Amino acid sequence: MSDQQTPQFSTNPGESGNANLIYILYLAALVVGITSIVGVVMAYMAKDESPEWLRSHYRNQIHIFWKGLLYSLIGVVLAMVLIGFVILLITLVWYIVRTVKGMQSLAKGEPYPNPDSWGF
Repeated sequence: MSDQQTPQFSTNPGESGNANLIYILYLAALVVGITSIVGVVMAYMAKDESPEWLRSHYRNQIHIFWKGLLYSLIGVVLAMVLIGFVILLITLVWYIVRTVKGMQSLAKGEPYPNPDSWGF
């Protein structure tokens, strides 16, 4: 017999299900757009009431939103000189990598390594 456990999702800010939902909202924002705003509001609301290891994920999510927005604005402005399209592509890759990396460390029950960094 298999002794596999199914993941338990919760909307309690102290549980990892809320952080996982925010990562999912961030990925859905690539198609829908507005869900990232919902996600960052949820991250701000939950960050103070969570354990320290989970707080690193909320910090990462907040940084993904604001830094992604900054990178995107720079890319849009520089699109007039064509280099902006490269910046927008790099921003998209950065956004996806940070989000998936966060989901992976969350699934392992580990804090996000260096959530304040500007890179991958």
